[in-house]
Amino acid sequence: MNNYSNDNTARRYKAHVSILGTTQVHLRNPYIIAWWSAAFPGFGHMLLSKYVRGYALFIWEVGINLKAHINASMIHSFQGNIDMAKEVLDTRWLLMYIPVYLFGIWDSYRTTVDLNKVYILADREDHLYNTFAMGALEINYLDRRSPINSLFWSFLVPGLGQLLIHRILTAIFVIVATVIFFYYSHAQEAVLLLFLGKVKEATSVLNPEWLLFLPSHYGFSVFDSYMNTIENNKLFEKDLRRYLVMNYQSKRFQIQKGQKVE
Repeated sequence: MNNYSNDNTARRYKAHVSILGTTQVHLRNPYIIAWWSAAFPGFGHMLLSKYVRGYALFIWEVGINLKAHINASMIHSFQGNIDMAKEVLDTRWLLMYIPVYLFGIWDSYRTTVDLNKVYILADREDHLYNTFAMGALEINYLDRRSPINSLFWSFLVPGLGQLLIHRILTAIFVIVATVIFFYYSHAQEAVLLLFLGKVKEATSVLNPEWLLFLPSHYGFSVFDSYMNTIENNKLFEKDLRRYLVMNYQSKRFQIQKGQKVE
């Protein structure tokens, strides 16, 4: 019988490896998670692997933001045109947007605090978890990967870093959103025109409402892939250490406590 299997006999687990990704709980800063929810609703929950909630808030943010013209209002306010910023806002949609936006920040903070408590208990129980998953479509396993590689690929195209560390659900969602944002913002057309020296045309072709989604989207992709690569490496090292102790370390092996030398 394989001793390294998640058989649902423990109250809590630190990790679970499936063909769709490696899900784990670890200590997180609640303020950082809440900040990502403030930067873009849904990102905080995706960092916690709360995918359904994160995707719902993400789609809500894009749809209601565009209907309320919040990004357009922000652009006018950046330019110092406060009157125009107020005028473009659609209050019918804005009043629905604000409560959900605040809920996303509060709920991600609360969930992070709860999951930190769960991790402390799970780490104390230290139950075995599976480290290898094979299915008809995918294979996933714990191993060491370079955080720098995750950064590099995420900088090129958001979502590729998640693919590298096998966060399949997040990777697919981020890549699809990236295509949509680039297409409707005309960012790539603007970059091409900029290379050709046509600065005015590059500026005029941009759709600023869609363009304003991209900075947060890029930042999240980079942070999520980098942070999860590091945490997956820690998980791999803990599992390898346990395996070596259980299979190769003598049962009589003991570490004697040293005495303090005056």
